[in-house]
Amino acid sequence: MIKISQRFVEDEVTELKKSTSELKEGIISIVSILNKHHGGKLYFGIKNNGDVIGQDISEKTLRDVSKVIVDNIEPKIYPAVTNIKIDDKDCILVEFEGDDTPYLAYGRAYIRVADEDKQLSMKELRKLVIKNEMDNGKWDSLESDKTIDDVNEEVLKDYIKRARDAKRIPFDYTNKKDVLNKLRLLNGDKLLNAGKVLFCDDNRVVLQMAIFATDTKTTFIDIDRKEGNIFDLIKTGQDYIRKNIIWEVEITNKRNEYPEIPLDSIREAITNSYAHKSYLDPKGVEISIFKDRVEIYNPGTFPEEYTPIDYIENKAHSIFRNPLIAEILYKSQDVDSYASGIKRMYDECTKNNVKLDFREEKIGFTIIFYRKDYSYMIGANGTKVGTNIRNSSDVENDIVNLLKEDERITQREISAKLNVPLRTLKRIMNNMQENRLIKRIGSNRSGYWEILK
Repeated sequence: MIKISQRFVEDEVTELKKSTSELKEGIISIVSILNKHHGGKLYFGIKNNGDVIGQDISEKTLRDVSKVIVDNIEPKIYPAVTNIKIDDKDCILVEFEGDDTPYLAYGRAYIRVADEDKQLSMKELRKLVIKNEMDNGKWDSLESDKTIDDVNEEVLKDYIKRARDAKRIPFDYTNKKDVLNKLRLLNGDKLLNAGKVLFCDDNRVVLQMAIFATDTKTTFIDIDRKEGNIFDLIKTGQDYIRKNIIWEVEITNKRNEYPEIPLDSIREAITNSYAHKSYLDPKGVEISIFKDRVEIYNPGTFPEEYTPIDYIENKAHSIFRNPLIAEILYKSQDVDSYASGIKRMYDECTKNNVKLDFREEKIGFTIIFYRKDYSYMIGANGTKVGTNIRNSSDVENDIVNLLKEDERITQREISAKLNVPLRTLKRIMNNMQENRLIKRIGSNRSGYWEILK
């Protein structure tokens, strides 16, 4: 029996109970402390003001306390329960630790706030699950229920070819086992979770897609749902958006087509969603196409340390929820890093006069591409009528009219007024200058346009 004499105070890692009649409350405190600090102490026989009052204790009392704790906390913990003497009074000390958060007491999760136990909401619990996933062991590096036989060999072969072409792996395809071992995706014959979601078709990885008739989710024109490996779902998502947005067609000496939203940015958004989502959440990536915007939802919270603006302004570092998945996608040049990915999307959209926005959801994160106004091309039911075909000579006439109104108008302003991609506009205006239709006088910042013909 341990004899000690000291003043006791409740704090974030210490809980005081007057007797084992408060055992249920004590178990809730154990869970709260585990979820916050991964270990602490619980005393029975001490009031919460620190007064030591003691209690009757037998060997059965200690066994019963230990059993009730083990039976009512999930995942299981096995605390040290001892009889100690404090100021010559018998008390019980429960010492506990565990890293397998989140812990539940009687089916509910709690967190320690100062000396109080706060029940977690569903959102807070999911955040705790994700934090634990990022802090401990990484989900994508754990062994899955899939084997080498479950791997889609054609997808794996295509991946190796692309990674070789990118000069990010030094070996050719030989066979599934050798290649997967070199990619560090195997544990014996079992795939790690990263290998499962990347290269197996039957893995419950989901992509949901829909086109809505208005700017809300009240009425949909089309809806689809796919399951499969990450690479196939990325391609499926890209194709779905590509086929359901407006394409501008420029006719000069040849036909050139330009999407209203840059395809590289769409690919980046979908790929990053699968690289950074929480695979413990059964909810899938979602693509929603509205009349005024395209949204890509990722069921994984944005890093708490940063905001999207931090990444755009190069003030943040890459944080990978799934580092092994991100490494595989990096080797095939499907993704570089979270930091550069968001900035690339922002820069590309800005260049093409596409507004890009980000929205943090209660659970998850959404990237929003705002569409240009093509309402004159949309049918009564919201369906796309066709591509926006504009002859370059028509655009030239519109440009001349704008220059007549304001000789100091910028190319970016012209692009916005005419709903013509900036790169397309610059090419047309360069041709107009070469053909001596217009001339730039002075610098880009302080100059003006002169109409020659």
